Amino acid sequence: MLITKFTSGVTLALAAAGTVATSATHAQTWPAKSVRFIVPAPAGSAPDFLSRILAQKLTEFWGQTVVIDNIVGASGHIGTERAAKSPPDGYTILFNTIGPIAVNISLFGKLPFDPVKDFTPITLVALTPNIVCLHPSLPVKNVKELIALAKSNPGKMHYGSGGPGTTQHLSGELFNVLGGVKIVHVSYKSSAQMTIDTIGGQIDLIFHNAPVVQPHVKSGKLRGIAVTSAKRLSSVPELPTMIEAGMPGFEVTAWFGLLAPTGTPQAVLSKIHADTVRALNTPDVREKFQTQAAEPIGNKPEEFAAFIQSEITKWAKVIKASGAKID
Repeated sequence: MLITKFTSGVTLALAAAGTVATSATHAQTWPAKSVRFIVPAPAGSAPDFLSRILAQKLTEFWGQTVVIDNIVGASGHIGTERAAKSPPDGYTILFNTIGPIAVNISLFGKLPFDPVKDFTPITLVALTPNIVCLHPSLPVKNVKELIALAKSNPGKMHYGSGGPGTTQHLSGELFNVLGGVKIVHVSYKSSAQMTIDTIGGQIDLIFHNAPVVQPHVKSGKLRGIAVTSAKRLSSVPELPTMIEAGMPGFEVTAWFGLLAPTGTPQAVLSKIHADTVRALNTPDVREKFQTQAAEPIGNKPEEFAAFIQSEITKWAKVIKASGAKID
């Protein structure tokens, strides 16, 4: 009996050692080919901009091309599901945003993936706020005037988003809840068309990613009245935060992070994490991110995992209060 137990223990130990050795060997040879970043957002969007900046630097580090694969549709679900079902070998990584990972679990009745169980967080890449932008013809100069106009026209004003679960959508719902107003949500297939329609006057306002709308605000095509971050943006320092503008508790920050399919070897995850953090700390990457109004982060995997959980909890409360639900 003792011999059996001893033999079993040795077998398990050898198996474990073999697994560790295989993982370490895989990490030493990884990447032996190109790496794919699945980005569930269209070309020209904020996550697309930032993913390409990071991919270029990692391509330099690894000597293998990091390919950006924009897989759009269904509020980011198609690309996210594709990543979840990819082989967990380190060659397919998800560059995702707040919506599919932290919001849609509360907004939709059912998802084709589990944002917690199907992925291993690697690192939070960047944070970027939205800018509250209006069509210039709207008789509004600040947030208080916007609230007053919305209250005098309940259900008659419209804001756009690039789809349910985006920070554009969440910002609008939070504005409705905190402002005690009803501005109707108009969901677009792409944030690009939403921006075009706001510039053209088809919808009244948007809460859009700063990197995308900053040029339109500076040119006068859109009127920016506030930013949704806790602090003012250095690129548009004249715009107050929503909190400064009289809406305590209004903070919405779009975030972008790297996640891998569950089961990806730990040694590979550690290498991706270390090299991503190193890339985010290079002067050229930081400068490029900051020109996109994005703050590079690069935290620990456990910190990113805790952040995701806190975001899931936060937005579940907002969605419940707003009554927003998609079946």
